[in-house]
Amino acid sequence: MDTARSAATAAPLMTGADYRESLRRLKPVVYVDGRLVDSVADDRALQPGVNALAFTYDFARNADYAPIALATQTSRNRTVNRMLHVNESAGDLLNKLEAVRVLCQETGCAQRYLTHDALNGIAQATAAIDDAHGSTEHRARFNAYLADVQERDLAVGVAMTDAKGDRSRKPHQQANPDTYVHVVERNAKGIVISGTKAIVTGAPYMHELLVMPSRNMGQADADFAVCCAVPVDAKGITMVSRPAGRPGEKLEHGDALFSRQYGQSTAVVIFDKVFVPWERVFFESEWEHSHVLTYSYATHHRHSCIAARAGFGDLLIGAGALMCEANGLDPNEKSNLREPMVELIKITEGFYACGVAASVYATQDPHSGSFMPEPVFSNIGKLLLATQIYDMHRLAHEVSGGLIVALPGPDEDHNPATAATLAEVLRANPSVPYDKRIEVARFIEDLTASYQGGWYSLISLHGGGSPAAMKQEIWRNYPVGNKVELVERLLDRGVLAQNDRAITRNRQPGKCCDQGCSAPGQPIMVDLPKRPSQV
Repeated sequence: MDTARSAATAAPLMTGADYRESLRRLKPVVYVDGRLVDSVADDRALQPGVNALAFTYDFARNADYAPIALATQTSRNRTVNRMLHVNESAGDLLNKLEAVRVLCQETGCAQRYLTHDALNGIAQATAAIDDAHGSTEHRARFNAYLADVQERDLAVGVAMTDAKGDRSRKPHQQANPDTYVHVVERNAKGIVISGTKAIVTGAPYMHELLVMPSRNMGQADADFAVCCAVPVDAKGITMVSRPAGRPGEKLEHGDALFSRQYGQSTAVVIFDKVFVPWERVFFESEWEHSHVLTYSYATHHRHSCIAARAGFGDLLIGAGALMCEANGLDPNEKSNLREPMVELIKITEGFYACGVAASVYATQDPHSGSFMPEPVFSNIGKLLLATQIYDMHRLAHEVSGGLIVALPGPDEDHNPATAATLAEVLRANPSVPYDKRIEVARFIEDLTASYQGGWYSLISLHGGGSPAAMKQEIWRNYPVGNKVELVERLLDRGVLAQNDRAITRNRQPGKCCDQGCSAPGQPIMVDLPKRPSQV
C-alpha cells in the first residue's frame, strides 16, 4: 500500500451481504417480464446482477487487491472504493484499468465501473461551468455529493441514453418531449424532471441514478441539458427491466453455467415529474457546456470498457486452452490450435495495451485537476474491441470444436440409461474426466454461442458508443496536422538530408515527456498483485 493511502483514513466499505441488505431497504418500482418486483435483492430474475455488484463490494475489502481496489481522495484525505474515485494521476487510471479487468474476469461484466466514469465526467463538467461563470456553486454541489457517495459506498447507475424518438430531430423538435429527460419546473426548492432514459445498466439494483444529457445541446434544448442525482425509489420513477443474465435457465444443450450466476440487467427508466432538490442538481440549462460532460464521460467509459472486455478475453483464452487439453490436443505441438490461440491473445492484449497507453499519456483537466485518459488511445482501444469481439468468439469456437453446441443436454448426465455410455465415448484426453470436459464446453457455449453470448457481442459493439462515434473522436483528436508538417519538412529539406535527423517532434497533447504529464519522480503505478491469469 502506498504512503498516501496508508496515511489516509478509510471510508466505510460495505460487504456484499451489506449491499444486499441495503437494497432491501429501498422500494423502487421495477417491472420484469410484466410483473412488479417485490424485492430487488431477492428476485430470481435479477439475482445474477445483484451477485455481480455484491462481488465488487467484497473485492474492495480483499487486502490482496487493495492497491487497485482502493484509492486515496486527497481532497478529503480519505481512502475510498476505486469505483467511486475521481482520478488524481495517470497511476489512478492504470489501477482502475487493472481493477476493472480483474472484476470482469470474475463476473463477466462488473457494471459498477460506470459509476467511476460518470463521477469523473461530472467533476470535469461542473468545474468547467464554474470557471466559465466565475463561481464555485456547481463544483461545491458535486463535491458534497461525491463525499456522500463515498462515505455510504453506494452503487450509482448512469441514466444517460435517452429514448431519443426521431433520431433526425433534436430534443426540442420531438413530437413527444418525454423521449428525452428534461426540466418541466423550477422552484425555490429544486427542479422537476420528466422523460425517458432507454438503456440504464443495472438500474434495478442500484442505490442512486445519475441523470446526464446524452448529446450536445443547442440553446433551444436548454431544458434538456440537465445533470442531477436521484434515489432509485424517488416518487415518479418507474423501471421496466430485462432479467439479469439467464437466471435459472438451461441452454439448448446445457446449463447456463456462468450467466445464471453473473449477469447484467438493463432497464428503461421513466421519469414522471420527479422532484430533485437543488443540492442534487449539478447543472441545468447550461446547454453550452453539455458537450464537456458527454465528451469526458465517453472517454472515461471507453477506457473502462477496454479493461472489461480484456477480462472477458481472459475467460475465453483460459477456456480455449482447457478445451484443447480436454480434447487431447496440445497447442505446443499443433500449429492449427496454437495460431488461433495466439490470435486471441493478440486481440485481447492489443486493445488492452491501448488502455495502458491512454493511462500513461493521460492529461490533467485544467478545470477540475482530475486526470483524463488520452482520447485517441481510448477510442482506438474501444474500436478494436468493438469490432473484434466477433473474432474473439470465432477463435474460441475454432480451438474448441463443434462439441460445445453438440453435447447432449445436462439431464443426460444423470440418466441411468445413457450416462455411463456417454462418459465412455465422449471422453477424449484420458487424464481429463468426461464431466470436466463437458463443463468447459458448456461454459464456452454460455459465453459465446447462446443468448448471453450474443449479448456480450452487442454490448461490446455499442456499449459506450457505436464504432462511428469512436471513429469520429479518433479523427477529431488525432494530430493529422503534425504528420502533414512532417512530410512538408521532409519535402522542403530533401528526404536524404544528412544533418539533424530528428526532423519532428510529436506534439500530441500529453506526450511532452516520457511519462505523459506526470511530474518527474511521480510513481506511475503501484505494485499490483498478479492477476489470476498470471498465477
